[in-house]
Amino acid sequence: MNNDTRWLARLGIDQGLFTRPQALQIRNALGAGGDMMAFAQGLIDSGIVTDLDTLEKLADLALTKGKNGPPAADPFDDNATQAPFVQTGAAAHARRLSTDLGTDHTPAPPTTSGLGPVATFAFETIQTLSDTALATALRTLLRATANDGASDLHLCTGARPFIRKNRALAFLSDYSLTAQDALRLNVALLADHQKKIFLEKKDFDYALALSDVDRYRVNLMFHKNGAAGAYRMIPADTRTLANLGYAQHIATLHKLLSYHNGLILITGPVGSGKTTTLASMVAYLNETRTDHIITVEDPIEVVHLSKGCNVTQREVGPHTRSFATALKGALREDPDVIVIGELRDLETIEMAISASETGHLVIGTMHTSDAATTLNRLLDVFPPAQQTQIRSSVAESLRGVVCQRLLPAVDGTVVLACEILVSNTAIQNLIKEGKSTGLKNTMETGLKDGMCLMDNVVLALWKDKKITAETAHANITNRVLKAKIN
Repeated sequence: MNNDTRWLARLGIDQGLFTRPQALQIRNALGAGGDMMAFAQGLIDSGIVTDLDTLEKLADLALTKGKNGPPAADPFDDNATQAPFVQTGAAAHARRLSTDLGTDHTPAPPTTSGLGPVATFAFETIQTLSDTALATALRTLLRATANDGASDLHLCTGARPFIRKNRALAFLSDYSLTAQDALRLNVALLADHQKKIFLEKKDFDYALALSDVDRYRVNLMFHKNGAAGAYRMIPADTRTLANLGYAQHIATLHKLLSYHNGLILITGPVGSGKTTTLASMVAYLNETRTDHIITVEDPIEVVHLSKGCNVTQREVGPHTRSFATALKGALREDPDVIVIGELRDLETIEMAISASETGHLVIGTMHTSDAATTLNRLLDVFPPAQQTQIRSSVAESLRGVVCQRLLPAVDGTVVLACEILVSNTAIQNLIKEGKSTGLKNTMETGLKDGMCLMDNVVLALWKDKKITAETAHANITNRVLKAKIN
């Protein structure tokens, strides 16, 4: 195959017009001597390509580029295809390609959206790799995905492997994993005892540490098609609260963290950065206080080295039976601060409230969207007979609620939007009386205490041109504020 043909194949694959296996199929049918026109005609005759205008533009561009030599990533290099990884730089190349073509024919999202120069795994070669080679390849893929700025990697039977970056999905390959592929990939890094647990229970959560700075939270499961794995990237460096997007609210958060007892809740939907915020708070306490901090997590994600504080981190499973068991034990372990990875059941919530009442600062997370919903969820898990008592306990012990979301920004990244409730006399009375519907009005008048409402913060982000009008509309519930967006 001459340079023109190699360039047409390279450009077509990067542009998403056809896949590499399809290009190899036509190459094999033509033989090594086929020229570019024969290759293009083969794509058309086989029905692989129906967008003839784009194919013609790519062919013209391939003729120009072919005069300067072959592409750096040769799509017909059989040796390269046997390696576990091929550096494609697909998204960056696609952006250059759109400029060269004078069109906006970029690969349709989520196929290459936000990929950047990530190292793409040659997933079709999995069956040819030994277990050792596959484990090495998966480690490389995880590091490359983390370095590209993605937050999650998904390897699922019957689906194309994909990453999540800036809350958007991007596929790594056009190859769909078979049941055998997905199972081998997802157990490649497990020890024998871990593999046994996964195959028996069909669910397995663990923290994967490739080095001191390469850590991942992993969930493995089985679904109707076979095995699947979700790999959450854990940043090597803990960012400050200001860097996370809380710069305007830093005084409020520091005040909440200055208490030596009480309950602080960090809430938000899945993937909203609660764990990152929690880690930043622990890091702040670790640097500014001289206390004993006990964390209970499932699994341990961010590792904190003891600085001003002594930090004891426990993981549900290897170190303790459950969150509730760990909390019960923590009260006998001389803690000053107790950090709970997730308040998920009655026993854990009850223990957390008790700990906050007995002279400990308790920080925990919940999957709720705003302050009112958080308090309702916290209180409604208790039976009716305990409601009066528990409302009184929460009113006295609650220090604050921090709700957060990550919204798509206009620059292609994400921006933090938050709602902060700070306990004061008015808030305490509403909690005691069970009048959660009055929380928003009280928070709106509590600006001097550092409170803010999600709707107002989202509107401010739109006014600052950090998010689009569509994003603002989708995240504001107040009709009056929605009407201000045009």
